[in-house]
Amino acid sequence: MKMSAKSTAKAMFASLCANYEGSKKVKEAKALELVHQYKLFEMKDDESIEEMYSRFQSLVSGLQILKQSYVASDHVSKILRSLPARWRPKVTDIEEAKDLNTLSVEDLVSSLKVHEMSLNEHESSKKTKSIVLPSKGKSSKALKVIESEEESPDRDSDEDPAVVEKMAMLSNKLQYLARKNKKFLSRRGGYKSSKKKIRRVASTVRSLGTLL
Repeated sequence: MKMSAKSTAKAMFASLCANYEGSKKVKEAKALELVHQYKLFEMKDDESIEEMYSRFQSLVSGLQILKQSYVASDHVSKILRSLPARWRPKVTDIEEAKDLNTLSVEDLVSSLKVHEMSLNEHESSKKTKSIVLPSKGKSSKALKVIESEEESPDRDSDEDPAVVEKMAMLSNKLQYLARKNKKFLSRRGGYKSSKKKIRRVASTVRSLGTLL
């Protein structure tokens, strides 16, 4: 239907170009938009090198169609500048060891993929050094793994210094009360009958200390 009113092949071709490629102003607007995206292009933090390069290729293809192409060295420099901060040491190594004017995009991407494998392996090894235990609430508690060889075999890892201090204070107070009560009862002859009461009090104090 769009071509029914066209009498010549030239008119048909011009109509197709206008419908699918857009007019000259539309092409210029698209080109400016793609150039702007190219300048602001950056690799995302949760993105792999393969995913980043796929987006970059689509952008470059659009620029080539609109005759806004760049040379290979421009692409190499742009990819290096788009990498996140954790890639900065690798970028520095490439800039010092390679000639960016002769380095191809494919070689650069291959080198970045190899380095990405090393980064992922290093990060996974760091994660295995911590154990995450879910707490009763909404939050979780991360406990670092401690090598058993570094610990003393006689040391009780579950012993809380605060609990030990409280137990020592209770024990000292109990001994003081026992001595005081013993002197008082010895004068009245009632020490034997009260000895069982003191033992019960001592047992209660130890039970409270265990609960603390």
